[in-house]
Amino acid sequence: MLPKLFHVGAFFIPTYGLMVTLGVFLALLLGKRLAVKAGMNGDQIFDLGVSIVIAGLIGAKALLIVTDRTFLDSWAGAWYLLRSGGVFYGGILFGVAAAWYYLRKYKLPFWKTADIFGVGIPLAHAFGRLGCFAAGCCWGKECSLPWAVIFTNPDAHQITGVPLNVPLQPTQLYEALFLAALFGFVYWRYPKKRFDGQILLTYVILYAAFRFCIEFLRGDPRGTFLGILSTSQAIAAGLFALAAIAYAVRNKAFHRLHP
Repeated sequence: MLPKLFHVGAFFIPTYGLMVTLGVFLALLLGKRLAVKAGMNGDQIFDLGVSIVIAGLIGAKALLIVTDRTFLDSWAGAWYLLRSGGVFYGGILFGVAAAWYYLRKYKLPFWKTADIFGVGIPLAHAFGRLGCFAAGCCWGKECSLPWAVIFTNPDAHQITGVPLNVPLQPTQLYEALFLAALFGFVYWRYPKKRFDGQILLTYVILYAAFRFCIEFLRGDPRGTFLGILSTSQAIAAGLFALAAIAYAVRNKAFHRLHP
Protein backbone atom coordinates (compact mmCIF):
# COMPACT_ATOMS: atom_id res chain seq x y z
CA MET A 1 0.00 0.00 0.00
CA LEU A 2 2.04 2.97 1.27
CA PRO A 3 4.88 1.81 3.53
CA LYS A 4 6.93 4.95 2.89
CA LEU A 5 4.99 8.14 3.52
CA PHE A 6 7.87 10.36 2.44
CA HIS A 7 11.40 9.59 1.30
CA VAL A 8 14.51 11.35 0.05
CA GLY A 9 17.16 8.97 -1.23
CA ALA A 10 17.64 6.18 1.30
CA PHE A 11 15.91 8.14 4.07
CA PHE A 12 12.18 7.71 4.50
CA ILE A 13 9.41 8.25 7.03
CA PRO A 14 7.49 4.96 7.52
CA THR A 15 3.72 5.28 7.49
CA TYR A 16 3.55 2.63 10.19
CA GLY A 17 5.67 4.65 12.59
CA LEU A 18 3.62 7.78 11.99
CA MET A 19 0.34 5.97 12.62
CA VAL A 20 1.62 4.37 15.82
CA THR A 21 2.97 7.70 17.06
CA LEU A 22 -0.34 9.42 16.33
CA GLY A 23 -2.34 6.69 18.07
CA VAL A 24 -0.13 6.68 21.16
CA PHE A 25 -0.18 10.47 21.41
CA LEU A 26 -3.99 10.58 21.25
CA ALA A 27 -4.23 7.77 23.82
CA LEU A 28 -1.88 9.61 26.20
CA LEU A 29 -3.86 12.84 25.89
CA LEU A 30 -7.07 10.93 26.53
CA GLY A 31 -5.52 9.21 29.55
CA LYS A 32 -4.40 12.52 31.01
CA ARG A 33 -7.91 13.95 30.62
CA LEU A 34 -9.55 10.90 32.20
CA ALA A 35 -7.05 11.01 35.08
CA VAL A 36 -7.87 14.65 35.89
CA LYS A 37 -11.59 13.82 35.85
CA ALA A 38 -10.89 10.95 38.26
CA GLY A 39 -9.07 13.28 40.67
CA MET A 40 -5.60 11.94 39.84
CA ASN A 41 -2.39 13.64 38.73
CA GLY A 42 -2.68 13.92 34.97
CA ASP A 43 1.03 14.57 34.46
CA GLN A 44 1.98 11.42 36.36
CA ILE A 45 -0.39 9.37 34.22
CA PHE A 46 1.08 10.92 31.06
CA ASP A 47 4.62 10.14 32.23
CA LEU A 48 3.58 6.61 33.12
CA GLY A 49 2.23 6.20 29.62
CA VAL A 50 5.48 7.38 28.06
CA SER A 51 7.44 4.89 30.21
CA ILE A 52 5.14 2.08 29.15
CA VAL A 53 5.54 3.02 25.47
CA ILE A 54 9.34 2.94 25.66
CA ALA A 55 9.34 -0.39 27.49
CA GLY A 56 6.72 -1.70 25.08
CA LEU A 57 8.85 -0.90 22.05
CA ILE A 58 11.76 -2.79 23.57
CA GLY A 59 9.53 -5.75 24.47
CA ALA A 60 7.85 -5.90 21.06
CA LYS A 61 11.22 -6.15 19.32
CA ALA A 62 12.53 -8.64 21.86
CA LEU A 63 9.62 -11.04 21.23
CA LEU A 64 10.05 -10.56 17.49
CA ILE A 65 13.65 -11.80 17.86
CA VAL A 66 12.47 -14.76 19.95
CA THR A 67 9.88 -15.79 17.35
CA ASP A 68 12.11 -15.17 14.31
CA ARG A 69 15.88 -15.15 14.92
CA THR A 70 16.64 -14.55 11.24
CA PHE A 71 16.55 -10.83 11.98
CA LEU A 72 19.96 -11.23 13.59
CA ASP A 73 21.50 -13.08 10.65
CA SER A 74 22.36 -9.99 8.63
CA TRP A 75 22.67 -6.21 8.82
CA ALA A 76 19.58 -5.92 6.63
CA GLY A 77 17.61 -7.99 9.11
CA ALA A 78 18.87 -5.95 12.03
CA TRP A 79 17.95 -2.74 10.21
CA TYR A 80 14.45 -4.06 9.55
CA LEU A 81 14.18 -4.99 13.23
CA LEU A 82 14.91 -1.39 14.21
CA ARG A 83 12.25 -0.07 11.82
CA SER A 84 9.60 -2.67 12.60
CA GLY A 85 6.97 -2.42 15.29
CA GLY A 86 7.63 -5.91 16.62
CA VAL A 87 5.20 -8.31 18.28
CA PHE A 88 2.36 -6.62 20.14
CA TYR A 89 2.24 -9.08 23.03
CA GLY A 90 5.95 -8.57 23.71
CA GLY A 91 5.18 -4.90 24.07
CA ILE A 92 2.35 -5.68 26.46
CA LEU A 93 4.53 -7.86 28.71
CA PHE A 94 7.38 -5.35 28.94
CA GLY A 95 4.92 -2.49 29.29
CA VAL A 96 3.25 -4.20 32.24
CA ALA A 97 6.64 -4.60 33.93
CA ALA A 98 7.39 -0.89 33.46
CA ALA A 99 3.93 0.03 34.74
CA TRP A 100 4.42 -2.09 37.88
CA TYR A 101 7.67 -0.26 38.67
CA TYR A 102 6.18 3.19 38.04
CA LEU A 103 3.01 2.48 40.05
CA ARG A 104 5.06 1.42 43.07
CA LYS A 105 7.38 4.40 42.75
CA TYR A 106 4.57 6.99 42.70
CA LYS A 107 2.08 4.96 44.74
CA LEU A 108 -0.66 5.21 42.15
CA PRO A 109 -3.82 3.09 42.65
CA PHE A 110 -3.28 0.10 40.38
CA TRP A 111 -6.77 -0.81 39.20
CA LYS A 112 -7.97 2.78 38.93
CA THR A 113 -4.93 3.65 36.83
CA ALA A 114 -5.29 0.46 34.80
CA ASP A 115 -8.81 1.43 33.75
CA ILE A 116 -7.58 4.76 32.37
CA PHE A 117 -5.12 2.93 30.15
CA GLY A 118 -7.73 0.32 29.34
CA VAL A 119 -9.60 3.02 27.43
CA GLY A 120 -6.60 4.37 25.54
CA ILE A 121 -4.83 1.14 24.56
CA PRO A 122 -7.38 -0.05 21.95
CA LEU A 123 -7.40 3.44 20.42
CA ALA A 124 -3.62 3.43 19.97
CA HIS A 125 -3.67 -0.18 18.81
CA ALA A 126 -6.30 0.57 16.15
CA PHE A 127 -4.05 3.23 14.66
CA GLY A 128 -1.18 0.77 14.80
CA ARG A 129 -3.09 -1.80 12.77
CA LEU A 130 -3.87 0.82 10.13
CA GLY A 131 -0.13 1.38 10.03
CA CYS A 132 0.34 -2.36 9.55
CA PHE A 133 -2.00 -2.25 6.57
CA ALA A 134 -0.07 0.66 5.06
CA ALA A 135 3.23 -1.15 5.58
CA GLY A 136 1.95 -4.55 4.44
CA CYS A 137 2.96 -6.46 7.57
CA CYS A 138 0.73 -8.89 9.49
CA TRP A 139 -0.95 -9.93 6.24
CA GLY A 140 -3.62 -12.58 5.91
CA LYS A 141 -3.85 -15.86 4.03
CA GLU A 142 -4.57 -16.03 0.34
CA CYS A 143 -8.30 -16.01 -0.37
CA SER A 144 -10.90 -15.39 -3.08
CA LEU A 145 -13.19 -13.11 -1.11
CA PRO A 146 -14.58 -10.04 -2.88
CA TRP A 147 -13.01 -7.78 -0.23
CA ALA A 148 -9.57 -9.39 -0.49
CA VAL A 149 -6.67 -6.93 -0.74
CA ILE A 150 -3.82 -7.08 -3.21
CA PHE A 151 -0.48 -5.51 -2.36
CA THR A 152 1.45 -4.20 -5.35
CA ASN A 153 4.03 -1.85 -3.83
CA PRO A 154 7.57 -3.30 -4.17
CA ASP A 155 8.64 -1.35 -1.08
CA ALA A 156 6.05 -3.20 0.97
CA HIS A 157 7.45 -6.54 -0.17
CA GLN A 158 11.01 -5.45 0.45
CA ILE A 159 10.30 -4.13 3.94
CA THR A 160 7.82 -6.71 5.26
CA GLY A 161 7.93 -9.65 2.83
CA VAL A 162 4.23 -9.38 2.00
CA PRO A 163 3.33 -11.30 -1.21
CA LEU A 164 2.58 -9.04 -4.15
CA ASN A 165 -0.27 -9.38 -6.67
CA VAL A 166 -1.98 -12.04 -4.55
CA PRO A 167 -5.49 -11.60 -3.03
CA LEU A 168 -5.13 -11.77 0.74
CA GLN A 169 -7.36 -11.64 3.79
CA PRO A 170 -7.25 -8.01 5.07
CA THR A 171 -6.49 -9.13 8.62
CA GLN A 172 -5.01 -5.73 9.50
CA LEU A 173 -8.30 -4.04 8.65
CA TYR A 174 -10.33 -6.69 10.50
CA GLU A 175 -8.31 -5.95 13.61
CA ALA A 176 -8.39 -2.18 13.17
CA LEU A 177 -12.19 -2.23 12.88
CA PHE A 178 -12.52 -4.49 15.90
CA LEU A 179 -10.22 -2.32 17.98
CA ALA A 180 -12.07 0.85 16.97
CA ALA A 181 -15.34 -0.76 18.07
CA LEU A 182 -13.70 -2.00 21.26
CA PHE A 183 -12.43 1.50 22.02
CA GLY A 184 -15.93 2.89 21.56
CA PHE A 185 -17.32 0.26 23.89
CA VAL A 186 -14.84 0.72 26.75
CA TYR A 187 -15.01 4.52 26.41
CA TRP A 188 -18.78 4.26 26.81
CA ARG A 189 -18.48 1.85 29.73
CA TYR A 190 -15.76 3.76 31.61
CA PRO A 191 -18.04 6.24 33.48
CA LYS A 192 -20.50 3.39 34.13
CA LYS A 193 -18.02 0.84 35.51
CA ARG A 194 -18.99 -0.95 38.72
CA PHE A 195 -15.52 -1.66 40.06
CA ASP A 196 -11.96 -0.53 39.41
CA GLY A 197 -10.27 -2.83 36.94
CA GLN A 198 -13.42 -3.62 35.00
CA ILE A 199 -12.42 -1.61 31.93
CA LEU A 200 -8.90 -2.96 31.51
CA LEU A 201 -10.00 -6.55 32.16
CA THR A 202 -12.84 -6.17 29.66
CA TYR A 203 -10.37 -4.98 27.06
CA VAL A 204 -7.97 -7.86 27.72
CA ILE A 205 -10.71 -10.50 27.63
CA LEU A 206 -12.30 -9.27 24.41
CA TYR A 207 -9.08 -8.56 22.58
CA ALA A 208 -7.45 -11.85 23.61
CA ALA A 209 -10.47 -13.77 22.32
CA PHE A 210 -10.43 -11.87 19.05
CA ARG A 211 -6.67 -12.22 18.60
CA PHE A 212 -6.85 -15.98 19.17
CA CYS A 213 -9.40 -16.23 16.35
CA ILE A 214 -7.81 -13.80 13.89
CA GLU A 215 -4.55 -15.75 14.05
CA PHE A 216 -6.20 -18.52 12.01
CA LEU A 217 -6.51 -16.07 9.12
CA ARG A 218 -2.95 -14.74 9.31
CA GLY A 219 -0.58 -15.73 6.52
CA ASP A 220 2.68 -14.09 7.61
CA PRO A 221 5.41 -16.30 9.13
CA ARG A 222 5.15 -16.53 12.92
CA GLY A 223 6.58 -18.64 15.69
CA THR A 224 4.63 -21.61 17.07
CA PHE A 225 3.94 -22.91 20.56
CA LEU A 226 4.23 -26.69 20.91
CA GLY A 227 3.79 -26.89 17.15
CA ILE A 228 0.05 -26.29 17.50
CA LEU A 229 -0.68 -22.65 18.24
CA SER A 230 1.09 -19.52 17.15
CA THR A 231 3.03 -17.68 19.84
CA SER A 232 0.38 -14.95 19.89
CA GLN A 233 -2.42 -17.52 20.26
CA ALA A 234 -0.69 -19.11 23.24
CA ILE A 235 -0.24 -15.73 24.90
CA ALA A 236 -3.83 -14.76 24.06
CA ALA A 237 -5.16 -17.91 25.69
CA GLY A 238 -3.13 -17.27 28.83
CA LEU A 239 -4.15 -13.62 29.07
CA PHE A 240 -7.80 -14.51 28.48
CA ALA A 241 -7.76 -17.01 31.35
CA LEU A 242 -5.95 -14.68 33.76
CA ALA A 243 -8.16 -11.70 32.92
CA ALA A 244 -11.35 -13.77 33.19
CA ILE A 245 -10.34 -15.04 36.63
CA ALA A 246 -9.39 -11.54 37.79
CA TYR A 247 -12.70 -10.16 36.48
CA ALA A 248 -14.68 -12.83 38.32
CA VAL A 249 -12.80 -12.23 41.58
CA ARG A 250 -13.20 -8.44 41.48
CA ASN A 251 -16.82 -8.68 40.41
CA LYS A 252 -17.54 -11.05 43.30
CA ALA A 253 -15.80 -8.69 45.72
CA PHE A 254 -17.89 -5.79 44.42
CA HIS A 255 -21.17 -7.69 44.94
CA ARG A 256 -20.02 -8.73 48.41
CA LEU A 257 -19.49 -5.06 49.38
CA HIS A 258 -22.62 -3.89 47.53
CA PRO A 259 -25.23 -6.63 47.97
